[in-house]
Amino acid sequence: MTSDILVSEVGPRDGLQSIVRTMPTAAKKAWIAAEAAAGVREIEVGSFVPAGLLPQLADTAEIVAFAKSIPGLAVAVLVPNLRGAQAAVAAGADKITLPLSVSETHSLANLRRTHVQVIEQARAIAALIAGLPKDRRPHFEGSLSTVFGCTLEGAIPLDQILGLAEQLMAAGCDEVGLSDTSGYADPAAVKSMIRAVRGVVGDKALTGIHLHNTRGLGLANVLAALDMGLDTVDASLGGIGGCPFAPGASGNIVTEDLVFMLQAMGLRTGIDLGKLLEVRKIVAEALPGEPLYGFTPDAGLPLGFVPEQRVRTKEAAE
Repeated sequence: MTSDILVSEVGPRDGLQSIVRTMPTAAKKAWIAAEAAAGVREIEVGSFVPAGLLPQLADTAEIVAFAKSIPGLAVAVLVPNLRGAQAAVAAGADKITLPLSVSETHSLANLRRTHVQVIEQARAIAALIAGLPKDRRPHFEGSLSTVFGCTLEGAIPLDQILGLAEQLMAAGCDEVGLSDTSGYADPAAVKSMIRAVRGVVGDKALTGIHLHNTRGLGLANVLAALDMGLDTVDASLGGIGGCPFAPGASGNIVTEDLVFMLQAMGLRTGIDLGKLLEVRKIVAEALPGEPLYGFTPDAGLPLGFVPEQRVRTKEAAE
């Protein structure tokens, strides 16, 4: 298990796309700026999809431009196709994620594309990126969505998952990610899936995972992923979000609870947990009445909790 963990905040994209209310652009900017000031190093700030489909994210280009002005922040976005990737490149995004649902039924509901068509889009996006100057090329991730099971299809054959992972890499992705879109994962399944996917794409091509806490196993699944050597974990402030095209797939893991667990274990995140907890006020004020989740925000930090001391203690023990 590595001692340095990248917590990637996905609330401004995955969280906001799953609720009906639209957060004002000014509030989104305040949220992103506050998280960056708390030490969050990567934030998925939006998605380049047609405004008619997700009006909550219609201001993504403006949000990317703002986020790019924050020193040291990696600005990530989700894109559904080449057109979205072109908009992401024009806006200056540092990381582009293309979701490929291993469930074709979900892929048709989410992207309105078959597996073959999504791979074609991945190939076109990779060509777009390759044609850019090296210093302007965003990192390109192909996310294997519904990889632990789908509310529309159930379990997906492993051979199908591995074949799609290989095709994404062959199409030109820099890496693949695992996404528990439906909240079906358990710790044993997480370890098994990481082992299997790395077996076909290599260790360096799988570093991150996106988990939901639908059945209360989110943080347990994080530990399983860390045990397997992954070092990047997605989370959403207040646990908002899910997937509007996967019925019942509620509940991203809570950023605040994740950071507390990692720091309590003596792992480095670079995040000031006290400042992170304060960011909830911005979200709560911008989305009155929207439920926010998390045990750590409710209970507070333990008396005398000093993350830096825990890191030093862990290093000394090793």
